[in-house]
Amino acid sequence: MTLLRPSAPQRVGDLLTRAVPALVERMLEETIRKEWALVAGLEVARRSQPGALDRGVLEVRADNSPWLMEMTMRTGELLGSLHARYGPRVTALRCTLGPVPRVRVSTGRTRPSPPGAVRLSTEEAQEVETLVASVPDPKVAAALRRLLTKDRLARRQRAEAPTGGGSSS
Repeated sequence: MTLLRPSAPQRVGDLLTRAVPALVERMLEETIRKEWALVAGLEVARRSQPGALDRGVLEVRADNSPWLMEMTMRTGELLGSLHARYGPRVTALRCTLGPVPRVRVSTGRTRPSPPGAVRLSTEEAQEVETLVASVPDPKVAAALRRLLTKDRLARRQRAEAPTGGGSSS
């Protein structure tokens, strides 16, 4: 009689990829699509979309010629972000021109800003996304994004606030 030993829980994705190795690339492809704004940054994600991943080569579509050129010039930077987030499974990018669906890129906010709310500039938002891109856990990344956003807004408020003191001679 064989005694069964309890085993540690295993992720379903891990079990599936062991049973069907071809799923590894498909699952990575879908993950990259979902997290493209975190990998590429908001500005790039609005103008591009990852496509198929075939033997390590990820197709990335840009919505117009200037953005195709921009994506081509940023290939090394994008590959670096992909490697930092997913390891070396993506070996190259193939940038193409094609339609990119207009989807709202999530910044991690769950509630809409109230009317008249102060927002980050495009540069500040890019800086925050760049810093958050290296955090693999989505919940930690969202928390860090909120913290960095509040920090940037508070710094701006302090810089814009009047010094409050006249000369007291």
